[in-house]
Amino acid sequence: MKSSFLPLVRLTAGIGLWLFATAWLSPLSAQRTYSGGDYRTAIGLGVDFGDGATGVGISAKHFFTPHDVGEANLLFFPANLTGLNVLYAYHGYIAGASGLKWYLGMGPQLFFDNNETDFGVRPVLGMDFKIPSAPLNMAFDWRPYIQFTHGTGSIAGRFQFAFRFAF
Repeated sequence: MKSSFLPLVRLTAGIGLWLFATAWLSPLSAQRTYSGGDYRTAIGLGVDFGDGATGVGISAKHFFTPHDVGEANLLFFPANLTGLNVLYAYHGYIAGASGLKWYLGMGPQLFFDNNETDFGVRPVLGMDFKIPSAPLNMAFDWRPYIQFTHGTGSIAGRFQFAFRFAF
């Protein structure tokens, strides 16, 4: 790994840890109640799939406001590859569809293996559904990957499905 990317790696890891800590500690703070089957925090399973290998791991999402959301994913791929991404997404309501939202956002992505670390960004566009009568959240999004290290490139055919417990 080039030393010029080390501060960026540390910053991205720090943001990811902060988002996970916020998601875990938010039930201990004052809760805001959102209408329409909404939730404040959700933690569960994330599956990143499409062109290339499939990754499975932890996915956490936290609403800072009804529209401003932080999400973090720690995913494990074959061949000892680990992915960490954090992102900001704007969520919009869909009229007449209780619990269903669209979202658009972007965030940094790190991939670690035994020999190197790759850095890139992931824009996301997706749908988020919280079952109004149950503490379950599901999300599906398109999240292409744009790589900046070890040869630039992009992978447009990447998606994620998340199944989370909402509280």
